[in-house]
Amino acid sequence: MSLYEYSTESRFVSRLTRDTLALVLAGGAGSRLRELTAWRAKPALYFGGKYRIIDFTLSNCLNSGIRRMGVLTQYKAHSLIRHLVQGWSWFQTGAGSKEFCEILPASQRVGGEWYRGTADAIYQNLDIIRAHDPKLVLILSGDHIYKMDYGPFLAAHVERKADMTICCNEMPVEEAAGQFGVMTIDETGRIIGFDEKPAKPNEIPGRPGYCLASMGNYVFNTEFLYEQVIKDADTPDTQHDFGRNVIPAIIEDYRVYAYAFRDPDSGEQAYWRDVGTLRAFWEANMELVSKSPQLNLYDRDWPIWTYQIQSPPAKFVWDEDGRRGEAIQSMVSGGCIVSGAYVHNSLLFSRVYVHSYSTVNESVVLPDVDIGENCRIEKAIIDAGARIAPGTEIGVDPDADRERGFRVTEEGITLVTPDMLGQQLHFTR
Repeated sequence: MSLYEYSTESRFVSRLTRDTLALVLAGGAGSRLRELTAWRAKPALYFGGKYRIIDFTLSNCLNSGIRRMGVLTQYKAHSLIRHLVQGWSWFQTGAGSKEFCEILPASQRVGGEWYRGTADAIYQNLDIIRAHDPKLVLILSGDHIYKMDYGPFLAAHVERKADMTICCNEMPVEEAAGQFGVMTIDETGRIIGFDEKPAKPNEIPGRPGYCLASMGNYVFNTEFLYEQVIKDADTPDTQHDFGRNVIPAIIEDYRVYAYAFRDPDSGEQAYWRDVGTLRAFWEANMELVSKSPQLNLYDRDWPIWTYQIQSPPAKFVWDEDGRRGEAIQSMVSGGCIVSGAYVHNSLLFSRVYVHSYSTVNESVVLPDVDIGENCRIEKAIIDAGARIAPGTEIGVDPDADRERGFRVTEEGITLVTPDMLGQQLHFTR
């Protein structure tokens, strides 16, 4: 059996998904996103016109038939927890139910420490995991954008009699260097080497320039997971992290396999994005306004669930020369008003107001932004709640943007937040 061929017999997979508990790691700070994550965890960041990043992982679970989910939160979790309560509480089907989406915040359940790493986050919730008594535990990263059926992933793990299976992505070496854990495998797919964020990743044999990068998604036999996180907790001088500590310690003595994430229809590399930088965040959103993006948000067979405030339909008003409300090659969410303005190749999240004679081009505008008259916005990310004064230019002159305190990336993407505009939405004292 090759690395990419697994049994998908429906009853077999269905049984596996029912016996699985999914734990979503959602406590990361997302520091490379700079000011976008100053007041929210990365999984709570807006994406795709109406969603939050974590919605993709949770929706993957539901669509895969996994109905028991726990979300582990820590860094600035208020926005994330509020979203989970508002958008996913419908899935709570009552006391003693075997279907749930449960929030597991860092609460010093074991000792006096917050979550010290990914493995420690699992260790501190062992009592909760044991209470659910799953046969398999699926550990997922909550900050990536992709659609994946986890059923074949679980099936591959069981069929190979693995102790642990790691989902991986074939990635250019230069893209993975210093960013992702990289695996070396033998001809059977068994992992024989694992390096956490190496500067020079090992290439895949026969595929020069590419390496096998970990997606941060793991399947564990439950008892094996208990053993390893307890062992890690008792080990001094460790970061209590799966990639840095647990995986390198087990690959020699245990059956640890790689699972290649591929498109089930074409067999080609599937869509997966780590939107961990401003450039990656902007580019992944921009891909969605193209004619046929690789990520299909309109797939009725694989819906992405979320919470959205009840808003009226988007409205476009004024129809005269020089003052026409229109949006071309763009995504515009409910509650938006484009009043005599021109929007092109952009995403407007909910309740965005673009006033007359303004233009918005190649930009990602998060919810509740007000763009005044005669503004020009180019290649920008405007954070939620910002009020753009009439006549403002953003993304036109990078040097002028930097002088005003905006963040401009090397690629020329300008980030503007309410704080940068002197508009205080968050109060610390």
